[in-house]
Amino acid sequence: MKKSHGPAFRAALLDLAKCPACRGKAVISGVFHELACVQCNASGWVTAETGEPLPLEVLVTQLSIRLQAAERQIKLMSRPGPTSCPSAQYEQNNRRGAGGTNYTGD
Repeated sequence: MKKSHGPAFRAALLDLAKCPACRGKAVISGVFHELACVQCNASGWVTAETGEPLPLEVLVTQLSIRLQAAERQIKLMSRPGPTSCPSAQYEQNNRRGAGGTNYTGD
């Protein structure tokens, strides 16, 4: 391990696991109502290695990193892929005809 002074240049992605007490729900069922889970600071996530709750500043950063990665993945998956052949594009509805029907130009 190298010596370093000051904060890291990039935030490291930590391994997170669901809280074993609340099973990732962030609340525990009480007698009459739900209570905030104290083992995970009501987040539903703990460190995977030790099972300890993360400080709120670190937790916000880790969840933001994971959310941004998930949004990038959703954007990549929702992008329409290339059509396999010209006839596939010809068969799709382009809603340019009368009443929103398919117009092929024939």
